[in-house]
Amino acid sequence: MYDYVIIGAGIIGTCVARELSRYSVKAIVLEKENDVANVQTLANSAIIHSGHNPEPDSLKAKLNIWGNQLYDELEQELDIPLLRSGAYVVAHNEQEEAELEKLYQNALANEVPDVALLSFEEAVKTEPNLARSITKVLTLPTTKVTYPWEVAFACMENAMKNGMEFQKNATVTKIEPKDDFYIITVNNRQTIETKAVINAAGVASDDIAAMIDKTVEFKITPRKGEYFVLDNRMKGFVNHVLYPLPSEAGKGVLLTPQVHGEILVGPNSVYVEDKYRTDVSFEGLNYVKANAGALAENVPFHKIIRSFAGIRATSTYDDFYIQESKEHKGIFHFGGLESPGLSAAPAIAKYLLRDVIHIEKLFPEKPDFDPIRKKKPEFHTFTLDEKRKLIEEYPTYGNIICKCEQITEKEIVDAIHAPLGSNTIKGLKKRTRAGAGLCQGGYCEEKVMKLIARETGVSPLTIAYDATDSALFLEETKVEE
Repeated sequence: MYDYVIIGAGIIGTCVARELSRYSVKAIVLEKENDVANVQTLANSAIIHSGHNPEPDSLKAKLNIWGNQLYDELEQELDIPLLRSGAYVVAHNEQEEAELEKLYQNALANEVPDVALLSFEEAVKTEPNLARSITKVLTLPTTKVTYPWEVAFACMENAMKNGMEFQKNATVTKIEPKDDFYIITVNNRQTIETKAVINAAGVASDDIAAMIDKTVEFKITPRKGEYFVLDNRMKGFVNHVLYPLPSEAGKGVLLTPQVHGEILVGPNSVYVEDKYRTDVSFEGLNYVKANAGALAENVPFHKIIRSFAGIRATSTYDDFYIQESKEHKGIFHFGGLESPGLSAAPAIAKYLLRDVIHIEKLFPEKPDFDPIRKKKPEFHTFTLDEKRKLIEEYPTYGNIICKCEQITEKEIVDAIHAPLGSNTIKGLKKRTRAGAGLCQGGYCEEKVMKLIARETGVSPLTIAYDATDSALFLEETKVEE
């Protein structure tokens, strides 16, 4: 019997898992995908917003501001990357300047630190490629950028270190109430008993809620956003996150510097029926291209290394929905945690446990809870002498597998065998960045595949790119007779 089952291992579910692992509970995270952080957390702008946009006094505003601050703690405790880029919201004429003034007042009402309005002449000193049509900007110095997959990995690894259980490829198919507990059916066959359930299922959160509640107070209406990725050799083309003025469709097409040097351009915003539809389109990408020029001059689209799309769990509920079920005690739902969901994630976890569940009244804190997770340093960051010493001790550090990102055999093998390791091509790309560079795996994907086969003792025919049904090969074509 579990005290809690958390459904979903995106940024919200993993932050909740880590926070819950502080207490003396028996708990497990169930994830329907073949990896952590594989849906909303996988594909977004990676921005820790300042809190300038949400309506004052809303839960979004409160948790965005708090979450932004908590990321500084996570950086120290979990060794996650943070790029303190700051951000500019831009205006191009008097009408837009009036809207920018309203946004400035909104930011002040939300108590966003250090906000200010700058002229184009002031802003261009630190952002020389700003579009020359810009007349004024709102500066948001507390805006940051992170690496969402790694934040989720770090939270889940730390939670597991402190006793949290994790099961992937675990699709919840039924939730059945009993007298004082619940039976959760996984993959239509496995059953799990639990006293309470935390629904952090992202785009599927309304579907999970409908398994147990007759009336669901929110409905997910997913939006797809498409992006370009510019090669990290373009690092410095923009230094701040550049926003247009927000609209009903969201924050608009952005230019976002990333922690590893790339620049994201996008997204657009299109409502879709399929919650897992992540194809890109000529129409969508052309829209992104057409709108990026309003932010910067001569955006280097000739340096695109890939495009991708992500899904956002837009909700019919106006604010973050973080509530206990009205029909079943011990069932807690998250609904519509789209932007600024990533920004607010650490605060969302604390808010749920402290203000909704009142966890401190139910379970004591663990005296031996360890909040620290240290990431292994990346080999390419060492000095030449340090590299030589490491290679002497571990010769496989001397075998570069991914030339673009300088990722070694030792780093990939370590990622395969880690407590939250992976045996898929995409899973190792997320953990090590092998395949994330200019050639996008054209050189190293085969080498990574061979390492997986060697380390796990399986045939290359069974190795998946990502999901369990995404095998790379159908059959051998060159077989000795």
